[in-house]
Parts: sequence; C-alpha cells; structure tokens
Amino acid sequence: MCGLAGWVSLRRDLTGHAGVVADMARTMECRGPDAHGLWASRHAVLGHQRLSIIDLEGGRQPMGAAPEDDGAPVITYTGEVYNYRELRAELEQAGHKFRTESDTEVVLRSYLEWGEGFCERLNGIYAFALWDPRSEELLLIRDRMGVKPLYYYPTADGILFGSEPKAILEHPEAEAVVDADGLREMFGIVKTPGHAVFRGMREVRPATVVRFGRDGLTEHAYWRLTARPHEDGLEETVAKVRALLEDIVERQLVADVTVGTLLSGGLDSSAVTALAARTLAAQGKPPVRAYSVDFTGHDERFEANVQWEDPDTPFAVEVARHVGAEHVVVELDSNDMLDRGVRDAVLRAQDLPVSTGDMEYSLYLLCRALKERMTVALSGEAADELFGGYTWFHDKEAVEADTFPWHHPFEKAGGIGALREVGIWDRLGMGAYIERRYTEALDEVPRLAGESGLEARMREVSYLNITRWENFLLDRKDRMSMAASLEVRVPFTDHRLVEYVFNAPWAMKTFDGREKSLLRAAMRGVLPDSVLDRKKNPYPSTQDLSYELALRKMVEALLTEDAPVLRLVSADGVRRLLDRPEGAFAMGGPWSARAVLERLVEFNAWVERYGVRVDI
Repeated sequence: MCGLAGWVSLRRDLTGHAGVVADMARTMECRGPDAHGLWASRHAVLGHQRLSIIDLEGGRQPMGAAPEDDGAPVITYTGEVYNYRELRAELEQAGHKFRTESDTEVVLRSYLEWGEGFCERLNGIYAFALWDPRSEELLLIRDRMGVKPLYYYPTADGILFGSEPKAILEHPEAEAVVDADGLREMFGIVKTPGHAVFRGMREVRPATVVRFGRDGLTEHAYWRLTARPHEDGLEETVAKVRALLEDIVERQLVADVTVGTLLSGGLDSSAVTALAARTLAAQGKPPVRAYSVDFTGHDERFEANVQWEDPDTPFAVEVARHVGAEHVVVELDSNDMLDRGVRDAVLRAQDLPVSTGDMEYSLYLLCRALKERMTVALSGEAADELFGGYTWFHDKEAVEADTFPWHHPFEKAGGIGALREVGIWDRLGMGAYIERRYTEALDEVPRLAGESGLEARMREVSYLNITRWENFLLDRKDRMSMAASLEVRVPFTDHRLVEYVFNAPWAMKTFDGREKSLLRAAMRGVLPDSVLDRKKNPYPSTQDLSYELALRKMVEALLTEDAPVLRLVSADGVRRLLDRPEGAFAMGGPWSARAVLERLVEFNAWVERYGVRVDI
C-alpha cells in the first residue's frame, strides 16, 4: 500500500531538513519496501515508502503535477483508486496529458481539474497528503470508510503527518505522551473517530479533508452516511447486492502483481473468493489463490463456546473445491504466537497495546506467509457490520442496552469484569467515558422521518458498527498486513454498497430469520449450502492451554519487577485474576478476560520500548 510522512512549517526554511522526514518515513519501511522517495521545498517536505502495485516503474512518489515546475502541486499517496481508468479517460478528454499509468497521477490531476471536491469522485481505499505551493496549503484526505490510516500532529508553526503514529513520533518535536483519555480510549474498545490516543496527535477522520495553511487548520467531511427511503423490494435488493459485489470484486482484482484472497470458510470471505474465482475464469486467467489460517491440532481440540460454533478449515476446503480455487492452509502453532520477535513486530505495527492477543499474532503470521506468494489479497472484512452478522445485532439485551452493542459480549465474556478486577475500570472512570462517547455517536446517526421502534434502533446499531467497531477491525487488518508488506483490499467497504445496504430495512436484512440474510440470498447458487447456512464465526483464536499458561507466566513476571503497568493496575487485582483455575482463559477474542491479560503485557512493553510518558 505504501507509507507516507511529511512536515510543513510556514515560518522555517525546511530545505535543509529533508533528512528528518526521511527518518520519519523509514519507520514505516514495511509499508513500502520497494522504493523510498523525498520531495523538499522551503516550507514543506514530503516522504514516501512505496509498495509497488500499479505501474511498477512509473508510479514513483512523491509525485509532482509538473516535475519541471517547483510551483506545481505534489502528492504523497497510499492506497488504490479502483475507478482510476474511468477518471483518467475523463481527464484526457479535458486535455490532461499523462506521464505514467499509475492511479497516483490520476488522483493528482483530478485535483488540478476539479479542485478540493475531486475526492468525491474517487472510489477506493486511500490516504494522501497534497501540498499546493501556489496557496501554501496542505490537504490531508482519507477514504470514506477509513480503510487506510492517516495521522497528524500540529506544531507551533506547522504540522507533521504520517500513515502511522510512529512516523510522527520519530520527529524531535513530537512527544509520546498519553493522558487519561488516551488510556480510556485504549482499554474501552470504543475507537472514537479522530482520536489518536497520543496527546496532541489526531487521526484524520474517514471521508474527511483536513486543510492546513496560513489561515490555520480546518476540516470538513466530503461524504457521510445518510438516511433515505429504500424503494426496492426484496428480490430487487438481493439482485442489486449481487450486482454491486460482482462489480466491486472485479475492480479490486486489478493490479500489476499477483492477487489472492483470505479465505476463512465463513460467508464473507467465501463470497469474495467465489466472485473472484468467477471473474478470473471469465477473463481466462489462472484460478484464484485462496489462503486460510488454522492452528496445529485445532480440529481435534476444538470446543464450541459463546463465539465459536465449529472449526473453519473444513468449510474453507469445501469452498475452495467448489469454486476451483488454488487453496493453501497456513498452519500455526501456539509457540509461533509466543515468539518474542512476532509479539514485538505486532506491537511495533500497531503503535499501541490494543491487540486482542493471539488473533493479531496469527493474522500477522498469516499475512507474512501470504507475502511470500503474493502482494495483494482481498478480504471479507466489514460485511458483518454492514449486513448485521454479529451476535449483538440479534441479542435483545445487547440491542436494548444503552451503550455500544459490542460491550454486551465484552461484559458477558468477562472482559469488563477483568478490567474491574485489576482496577482499571474504576481508576480511569471507564463507564463515564464510554457513556460520553456513546452519546456523541448517537448524535451523529442519520434519521429517517417516520422511522421508529426496532427499525430506528437497528439503524443506530448499524451506524455504530459501521463507524466505530468496523474502524477497529480495519485498523487491525491494515497494520498486520502492512507489517508484512501485504496489501489487503476490502470489497465490503465500497461506499456504493454501504450506502445501499445501510438503508435497507432491518426486516429485510433478516427476512429469513437469520443474520446476514441479504448477503446469504445474494450468494445462493454461488456458494455451497453448507457455508450459506453456517452460523457466523469470528476470526479463529487458539484454544491451546499451553498458550494460556505461557501468558500467565508473562503476567506473573510483571508482578516480580517494578513494571510500569503496576502504576496503572492493582497488583492484588492481577493476582486474583491469575488465581482463577487453568483453562479459565481458554477463550480469546477482544471481549475476553484473556484479552485483558494480553493488554497488560503489551502495555508494559509499549511504555518501555516507545518511551511513553503516562500522564494521569
């Protein structure tokens, strides 16, 4: 995908400081190992780390609109614009001459032709910084759903920016300080748009333009979800969902490198794999490559629980056979996820102790294995938020709870209880913080005149999932994949599909009494019935007792030293948690007590290795 970084100062001459931005960009070399680029002027320096996907030779960055003209706009860009060919044709008709075949140049020339509003024409996943010397203004722009990250940090006379916090923190003027709100954000599973945890740093909100210049800093949304009546009947809606997905997957298979899919065996990834297989077959291309993850001996040890009903691999194998995919199962052992190098790489990739433990480690290892075979993979991420796949969409208590609906399993599976046990919940006032963020989120929800009761509430629940929970998962997928220099594309985030399905009535989304009714109906005849009728499973988590025992030892070690985390938690509370019998933390996932133990270990490493100052 690439990594970008930069520094704008409206008072200083930065021409002699390009090395600082080079160092900032280099912290993200894994995002772009193929090439490094710098562009420097008096008041702006842009850096870029490139992962080559389209126009391998011509798409180098930062890219200027006119290389021979120092006064022309310059861009540093990450992502993919899937309609770049159509936009290019339109721009050529308007008189633009192109030097490359890259989508980057299309984005740059779209700005020249249509001004700041050009981003409304883009279909894709992207984040970019555009410096316009003519007005001495910087634009920071992010895709509609927030698939690609972008952060900024205002300074006394300018602004720093980067694809990841680590790039900004590399700058000598940026401080790694986290206050109480930052800690609440980390431990509360909230994911407030714009919140970057580090004090003074902000994340560009999805679908937002941040403008910085001599008049200061402003931001505005160029797109937002709106509520409108759904006019199509059930049959038309199912057909429209199918048609949109076919078009989306076909667009996202375009690349000058090998493209594959991540296949779990669930409905979402199976749908993407099946449609990709059909598209490639129609184009006369080789079969799609589909990759799955499993844990050694997992099928033999598997025990159903509140989140996992059955193992994934047999279904993935069946789907691959059904659609004619070239299928590879990447087997992982619990020891792989306990490896210090792997755990350090995951923490380094995320910049924050926000992982759910083995689910992140296994995802990173899967992406690393995939990178040996390909550069781009399509994923089924974001379908659950859109079509209503999670348990909390269908749990009356979760729906009616006056909080984020995913906090119901957080409470039920023991995660909130564990936070209370170790003292974090009360010390940080987590309840009040979550309530405040929940109220803010509800205030944003678009309303449809005359909608009430369950339909109105499910619009709220859908909006909360699409704008909060989904961002947590998209961020996880971006960081783990880019840590392995793998680009992951997410068809279910296409804004055309999101707009359409968001406005379909809840009664239609559950017309057969099941979760994800519309998606299941759209894939009927494309996927095996066994997969279509299967209950939703989350991304797999190990149930190996040896993993839990190793994690316990890590936490116990914290209690024998002057660990930074002990300034935040109660040592007695941690001991009480560890007094639970072996097997008590068998269930992983973001809602579990085990995830809290993972966070304590990560938090300690994060403070020590990042030099973080905790100010509460």
